[in-house]
Amino acid sequence: MKNIKITKNPFLFLLPFLILYIAIVFTFPTNGTFGDEGRYLAYAHNLLHGFYSLPAPNLYVGNGPGYPILLMPFVALHLPLICITFLNAILYYLSAVFLFKASRQIVSFRLSLIISLFFAMYFNSYEYLPIVYTETFTIFLISLIILTLFKTFNSKKSNKYMFLSGFLIGFLALTKVIFGYVIIFLLVGVVILWIISNHPYNYKRSIFILLISILIVIPYLTYTYNLTGQIFYWTSNGGNNLYWMTTPNKGEYGDWIQYPIDHNKNRISESNEIIQSYHQKDFNEIFKYEGVKRDDEYKKIAVNNIKAHPVKFIQNCISNIGRILFNFPFSYTLQKPGTLLRLPFSGIIVVLMLFCIIPTLKNWRKIFFPIRLLLLFTFLYLGGSVLGSAETRMFTMIVPILLLWIAFIVERTVKITLKFNE
Repeated sequence: MKNIKITKNPFLFLLPFLILYIAIVFTFPTNGTFGDEGRYLAYAHNLLHGFYSLPAPNLYVGNGPGYPILLMPFVALHLPLICITFLNAILYYLSAVFLFKASRQIVSFRLSLIISLFFAMYFNSYEYLPIVYTETFTIFLISLIILTLFKTFNSKKSNKYMFLSGFLIGFLALTKVIFGYVIIFLLVGVVILWIISNHPYNYKRSIFILLISILIVIPYLTYTYNLTGQIFYWTSNGGNNLYWMTTPNKGEYGDWIQYPIDHNKNRISESNEIIQSYHQKDFNEIFKYEGVKRDDEYKKIAVNNIKAHPVKFIQNCISNIGRILFNFPFSYTLQKPGTLLRLPFSGIIVVLMLFCIIPTLKNWRKIFFPIRLLLLFTFLYLGGSVLGSAETRMFTMIVPILLLWIAFIVERTVKITLKFNE
């Protein structure tokens, strides 16, 4: 009996993966200068000194405060960066544990084991373990949200889990601001479903959860309103992101490109000159402004691009789907064999997602309510991501929800036998 309990304990059978994650962290240590690492650390430092962004005209809100809040103790204590990435290893391990615990409420032990092991081995997530990025923390939050939502709708102590779910969803929006927009659209949709539903209880609880999440983000939105004078201002990067997504130029696929143009070793040799020729005129105009006005100028040019070249924008959106799922294509970028490493795991998920769509639509009302809520949440998020310049990490973060959905549908629709019929 003890052996059975040990093999069914996710903290124990997933422990080897924690060792693997720690090994990755120590094998590829960061120096804090890769990509957005410096920005997250700088915001944590700012919070410790009582502010987040400098005021106008030097205002810049590159991301929400969720991840910098997590980093504050590390920055305050001047701990080495390896401590933060060591935390990444623990968070990803706990995400796999939470995924198993949540899945056990809706599918068999065997299928729970399969999806938790699949997630623990999900290679695409490993590149974020040794760097100070939000992705691992976001995955952790999503996995914990799944578990608390399941307990909210399937537990005698549901009220405390309801409040916890709302808090976590709000903190998720503070960490990845796109989820702030998802919350608003989801709230509108759930209110409509609550009004027209014959069984409004679950929708009523969902509305309460989403209202709690909005309360969590109000202090941040109040702060940005005081800085910018704009309501619901999440980030200064929105215009920049949309600008590159709407590029009408041949050979550009809507992926974000750093400006001033960086010397990216993965690009073709003449790419910098081409990019410069396409965009210098726009940037001469954009960089006349600072802060919010610069962000508005990005958006103005982006909207004009969409109006003037709607077909190219749709093509960029299709390319965006490829980047979200398989990290391809990128503008002016050399092909790399490493891209093939992403295909097996993402390909399996995508194929199973396509299989699950029809059974889901045919049996929508019979599906466990939290899964329905999470699916609406997920496809609002993915739909929004397609409209802005995105990468495969946007897909990686939402994989726990997709695996649960797939497991739920597969267990109820598929019967596999390895023995031939007589």
